Amino acid sequence: MNIDPSIFKAYDIRGVYPRQINKEIAYQIGYALAVRMKPHSIAVGRDMRISSDELFEGLTAGINDMGVDVIDLGLISTDGLYFAVGKHGYDGGVMITASHNPAQYNGLKICKKNAEPLSGQDGLNQILKLIQEDNLPAKAPSKGVIVRRDVNAAYAEHCLSFIDQSKIKSFKIVIDAGNGMAGATLPPVLDQLPIDVTRLFFELDGTFPNHPASPIEPENLVDLVRTIAEKDADFGVAFDGDADRMFLVDRFGNQVGGDMVTALVAKSLLKKSPGDTILYNLICSRAVPELVLKMGGTPVRTRVGHALIKPLMKEHNAVFGGEHSGHFYFRDNWFADSGLIAFLVCLELMSEEGRELHDLIAEINPYHRSGEINSRVESASATIEKVAEAFTDGQQDRVDGLTVQYDDYWFNLRPSNTEPLLRLNIEADSLELLKEKTDNLLSIIRD
Repeated sequence: MNIDPSIFKAYDIRGVYPRQINKEIAYQIGYALAVRMKPHSIAVGRDMRISSDELFEGLTAGINDMGVDVIDLGLISTDGLYFAVGKHGYDGGVMITASHNPAQYNGLKICKKNAEPLSGQDGLNQILKLIQEDNLPAKAPSKGVIVRRDVNAAYAEHCLSFIDQSKIKSFKIVIDAGNGMAGATLPPVLDQLPIDVTRLFFELDGTFPNHPASPIEPENLVDLVRTIAEKDADFGVAFDGDADRMFLVDRFGNQVGGDMVTALVAKSLLKKSPGDTILYNLICSRAVPELVLKMGGTPVRTRVGHALIKPLMKEHNAVFGGEHSGHFYFRDNWFADSGLIAFLVCLELMSEEGRELHDLIAEINPYHRSGEINSRVESASATIEKVAEAFTDGQQDRVDGLTVQYDDYWFNLRPSNTEPLLRLNIEADSLELLKEKTDNLLSIIRD
């Protein structure tokens, strides 16, 4: 079958509907997935995108034709799917979603047993190869069946089990669901908490009529920031399209980085589990390992990407892991990520300490960061080497791209998985030093 290989990414499958991904292609992927994974049953969930029902039909038909049963989870968040796979012991799961991408996109996030992700190297590329080579066996003599199961209520209770509800104070909060799956998964949780919530865009709508469900971009937080001010709220929360990522905004409209959320969650969990291990990716602020050490925990630095972090979480038996991108992983959640659990843990921390979000962040965040700066280059590898040669007096490592550390600043330069781009992140002790080093590095990268 003629399939665009570019839709197979490092951690998922994603493309434009119907040109790159459609019912027929979903069928082939489902068929090849069943051949590759050899499951007895596989859970399938979907988001609210216009094309998700059609992709569900194609995908599940392919899975069924190989004699594999499908557990239909219906409309669900990606972290809800991970919960279902882990809790009920299914052989794997597929979430039909394009996450934070615009409405014309759709895709598949695939996991194995125990919600362990299926990455490009670990299975996605083999599925692509099976389809490209037309090397698939005949249909199974006995077709699989589809069984409906709703786990949303159970998932809400699971998330609430991470906190002591009696400690939660009556914060005034604005939550932007972005017309994504948070609009379905949050209400069963929010209804059990003594908080005053203004709900923005909780209506499921795969056309995203208000703004893209990608809260990492400040322009998509405009409605949230305005409503926080209008309601005089304590803070705000935003979720992406499939609701696995969560972002916080303080009462002054400042977005809290995923690394600072990582620090807050780590602080809360280390209070309950002293001496435990916390994973953080190498784009996170130095404030994260510093806080973990201060709390008596063990910080472990990792590469970027959930398919890399989850196995390391298991290896270290880490209680928690966080990424700058808004992914937060929990040992007691089958090492899978959940933005909802992270939100609840932060809410509990604020309630326990009796302080607002901006005060908690100010206490642990003395540094200044550039955010991710993208540069289009002819050769990522040649440019990285050129930068490495210019900073030989710093402490260098190649864990993920190039990281160079000095006493008063550090930077990481790494290639994009999907585009001819280099991604630069810098952190410095002062704004002046941050500007100086940013200008210097960009002049070398873009020369």
